[in-house]
Amino acid sequence: MPNVLDVLRERGFIEQTTHETELIDLLSNGTVTCYIGFDPTASSLHIGSLVPIMSLAHMQQNGHRPIALIGGGTGLVGDPSGKTEMRRLLTPELVVENAAGIKSQLARFIDFADDQALMLNNADWLTKLEYIPFLRDIGRHFSINRMLKAESYRLRLDSDEGLSFIEFNYMLLQAYDFLELFDRCGCQLQMGGSDQWGNIVAGIELIRRVRQETAFGITFPLITTSGGAKMGKTAAGAVWLDAGRTSPYEYYQYWINTDDRDVQRFLSLFTFLPMAEVHEAARLDGADLNNAKTVLAFETTALAHGPEEAAQAYRKSITNFGVREVPGTILPSSRIHADNFPISDVGGNERTAVTTQEADAYVDARELRDGIPAFKLFQRVGLTASGAAARRLIEQGGAYLNADRIDVFDRAITDRDLDEHQMLVLRSGKKRYCRLKVRPN
Repeated sequence: MPNVLDVLRERGFIEQTTHETELIDLLSNGTVTCYIGFDPTASSLHIGSLVPIMSLAHMQQNGHRPIALIGGGTGLVGDPSGKTEMRRLLTPELVVENAAGIKSQLARFIDFADDQALMLNNADWLTKLEYIPFLRDIGRHFSINRMLKAESYRLRLDSDEGLSFIEFNYMLLQAYDFLELFDRCGCQLQMGGSDQWGNIVAGIELIRRVRQETAFGITFPLITTSGGAKMGKTAAGAVWLDAGRTSPYEYYQYWINTDDRDVQRFLSLFTFLPMAEVHEAARLDGADLNNAKTVLAFETTALAHGPEEAAQAYRKSITNFGVREVPGTILPSSRIHADNFPISDVGGNERTAVTTQEADAYVDARELRDGIPAFKLFQRVGLTASGAAARRLIEQGGAYLNADRIDVFDRAITDRDLDEHQMLVLRSGKKRYCRLKVRPN
């Protein structure tokens, strides 16, 4: 089995390591317990958390034991890292609620059965600490001078708001987490984003001082798109892992819309597809590159929401935007090939393409703002021969708008129904479509 450090480096996860030679030896000679912390600042993680999540999954797949540490205690304090202003303080009740949501999402990526991985909450020990003993036993090992040199603290000290005393304690608490996990679980490796370097090194130093043992750290680079945008940010806001915040279909579409320059890198980071196939994807262009985006969208959605939800998003995308039948030669290890989702499910026995390039008909902007009854619109565009036939079609469940069934014959279709391409896609039965664009007044 290859050294997991080599796996992570090839896939683009590594920015910095401590004691690299010793770390390679450690990872090559048995099971290593490692951890990453996730502060419950919201009830859901977002795409920006995928790099640490995937790194834990790779550690597990390569024979090691990951710990996902929920920051039920540190979440009450707030991490100043990467922030120019103080985070909003959370109530204990909200922290508990958020932690529950995060746990269910992590279980999609990591197998927690039979202690193959652990999910712990630092509230179990941090909320029980006594202040004076903590200062005497732990605080004495920290140099203020060294702490102030940490990038996370320097950024805040240079800001207008400054650094609060409660936030100043965060490094001590995270370092104590590492010590606690070292003692409880034999955890020797902490991983995290590049902004966590100072906190990770503080934990390593604390273990050295208190236990006279060597611990290790790895940090990941900040992932941005080729356009320089922060990963997971859209005009509509963050892309969440919770289906209630970002639907599986919206999640799928986010990945479909990946910039051409990012496809290979995102396949490396956010899927488990073999790197030999991912390297081949770098040579793709045109339709083949779009096929690779479809694979990327399917694989990422399957990881976050399950294969069935990925299949539904795939079928809906086919219905709305046309058939993208991925040839078996494109990233052949993808489950999109193994599952062999039938295009006939959405388009009848014949394969029907619905493109977004051209409209079949137009509708006036003013009329669409006021709303057009569904049965009248179906008749107008020629999907039914008459208004009565349109009513029957709708009442029998055979009429669709943007892949969603229309349940009421006079349901008003308005400009609020326009998709991201500013189109309406009407479907009669399984094979007949009409694409409408808005004609400006």
